[in-house]
Amino acid sequence: MLNKLLKYDLKWTLKILAVFYVLTLFFAIITRIVFEIDNNSLMLLITGKILQGFTISMIVSALINTFMRMWLRFKNNIYGDESYLTHTLPVDKKSIYLSKVLTALITMFTTIFVIFLAVIIMYYSNDNLILIKSSLEGLSNIYNSNIAILLLIAFFLIFLEMFLLLMIGFIGLIIGHKANNGKVLKSIIYGFILYTATQLLTLLIIFIVGLFSKDIMDLFMSSNINSFDSIKMVMIISMIIYSIYNIVYYFIGKKTLQDGVNVE
Repeated sequence: MLNKLLKYDLKWTLKILAVFYVLTLFFAIITRIVFEIDNNSLMLLITGKILQGFTISMIVSALINTFMRMWLRFKNNIYGDESYLTHTLPVDKKSIYLSKVLTALITMFTTIFVIFLAVIIMYYSNDNLILIKSSLEGLSNIYNSNIAILLLIAFFLIFLEMFLLLMIGFIGLIIGHKANNGKVLKSIIYGFILYTATQLLTLLIIFIVGLFSKDIMDLFMSSNINSFDSIKMVMIISMIIYSIYNIVYYFIGKKTLQDGVNVE
């Protein structure tokens, strides 16, 4: 039954997002083609900038719609009109919740991947690569790796944080819909409080680690980065923290949902 739930959740979510994915990659490719044309024409330059703007707008739209469709699917499927059918299925609440979480995981990964791919298509060139390597030379040396590894680390870091935001949205909806009225507004408020508290806790953890690391503490006390080693450590800590948050919020959401559901 979980496979069927996951299939329908992914189909509902991706049938719209796929349009944004295709448009994002299409405009990224067209933008790159225009930029590659060796021509000093002002109109060609303006056209390239306009296409670049279209690509960026598609990137933003894809990301926003990923959040909106996942939260809307969760709300409608568990608390809206569709919930009457959902809760009569021969499946327990933890499987329903797991399906929503797995759908969010797959969808957000796909969205971030498409965004990174679009950016690479638009901006990748030997000159830009040399510029990035030059600006991140110290960081690259610390990782004993190349720029591709650094981009991979950045990809997973952004993915973990965006997925965390989705998870917080789920929990906000679960808690907010336990209220008798103003459920949507309370869901937003609870989600905002949870996200703010989570980010403050993250800063606190990094600050505590900084008490034992001068390089990290310098990030709090100075605007200058004296060592890229501190950036490396913050990235590693952040990835670990976000991974733990996602796991903890998954179990909190599952437990809270199993305690009972008040459909609209």
